[in-house]
Amino acid sequence: MRELGSLDLKLLWELVKDSRRSDRQLAKILGTSQPTVTRRRGFLERELLDGYTAIPKWEKLGYEIFAMTFIKIKADIATKRRYDEVRKRGMEWLASQSIVVMAGGCRGFGVDSFMMSFHKSYSDYDEFTRSYKLELGDFIDDVQSVLVNLGGKELVKPFNLKYLAEAK
Repeated sequence: MRELGSLDLKLLWELVKDSRRSDRQLAKILGTSQPTVTRRRGFLERELLDGYTAIPKWEKLGYEIFAMTFIKIKADIATKRRYDEVRKRGMEWLASQSIVVMAGGCRGFGVDSFMMSFHKSYSDYDEFTRSYKLELGDFIDDVQSVLVNLGGKELVKPFNLKYLAEAK
């Protein structure tokens, strides 16, 4: 991939703020031509963007809980053969979990892995935790979760990537 120019970065952040805008609208904002924006957007879509997505008001869709789950894997999993087995089973289980929006390895707080998921109720979350403990429990040493009430008054800044764009 070639190095990003200043126009590419400006266009990227404009798309992060609102990807629904037309190339003509973006060209006006960026002070360039519509064909240039179309070409640069194509480049960004091929090389840099994973996709476009809408960010819903989760509570309006019936989701009450956002969970961040942190998992410590048992120490004896460190061997290559065991690690590959654990990774394969974990990826298969995650592929079947549409409510998990992000997962992977991590470092810090004495944990090895994390998951981020949305749940319609505490009962739904409880069933989710039971599911991964039954499926993957033989690999897990400890699990810690942080639950966020999506409809509560304590959510002062809802998730949105536009904040990153506004910081530029």
